[in-house]
Amino acid sequence: MSDRKIDKETGVETTGHSWDGIEELNNPLPRWWLWTLYACVVWGIGYSIAYPAWPMISGATKGLLEYSTRGQVASDIAAHNAQNEGLVAELLAADLTTLAPTSDLHRYANARGSAVFKAQCSQCHGAGAAGAVGYPNLLDNDWLWGGDIENIVYTVNHGIRNDTDFDSRYSEMPAYDDIFENDEIAAVVEYVISLSSTEFDADLAEAGVDLFMDNCAACHGDEGLGNRDLGAPNLADAIWLYGGSRQTVEYTVRNARYGVMPAWGQRLSDEDVRAVSIYVHALGGGE
Repeated sequence: MSDRKIDKETGVETTGHSWDGIEELNNPLPRWWLWTLYACVVWGIGYSIAYPAWPMISGATKGLLEYSTRGQVASDIAAHNAQNEGLVAELLAADLTTLAPTSDLHRYANARGSAVFKAQCSQCHGAGAAGAVGYPNLLDNDWLWGGDIENIVYTVNHGIRNDTDFDSRYSEMPAYDDIFENDEIAAVVEYVISLSSTEFDADLAEAGVDLFMDNCAACHGDEGLGNRDLGAPNLADAIWLYGGSRQTVEYTVRNARYGVMPAWGQRLSDEDVRAVSIYVHALGGGE
């Protein structure tokens, strides 16, 4: 037997539910609410028919309109590429050594290269390209392999000391921890510091001269000015990739350093490689 009854005060049927003597009235839902519900149901059915909606084993229903946000993005990218097709062709054919900084092509390449740099290079070199410990500053004119546009393009294309590109830039400094005695390492370190600093132990640095000439000058030069053909850094300009303190210089002499840069030519299009190279070259340090 149903517990429902008519409430004496309102004349509305109850639901049969009662809490602490308070009974729930079975008031009907407002018609506007019901019609809204029905409209949402109809709209939902229409949406699931027109647009991708129902997951399947290897995908989802495509819908009558076959619309997707990925398809829209792909369409926008295709339209953008078509719009810049002429500039891209010019960029690929251009002689970058003679490309005028005031030309429309240079401005386009610089803008495109800036976007590529922010997406791919800023994680290591910094958003402003000022570098960090172990990651070169691209704003100065201290280049291991050369800072002219052709060398920058080559470095971006093939990278440094990676194992994925046969033409990668490659240099290797011996780890002298197993070659020199501790006092010899201390002498060489002091001589290296003397090349770019006025604060050094003259006697200890003098003891390191012959060791440097016999073991280091072949790459770094007799005056420690470096050799770009070998990727050997200039030791006399007080610009240090890993730091110029005695502790960090000693660590480098003992263990050497082997920084790696990806071969971006394997990941980026030729036009993006050229664009980001132009951007880096235009930052101020390019030669």
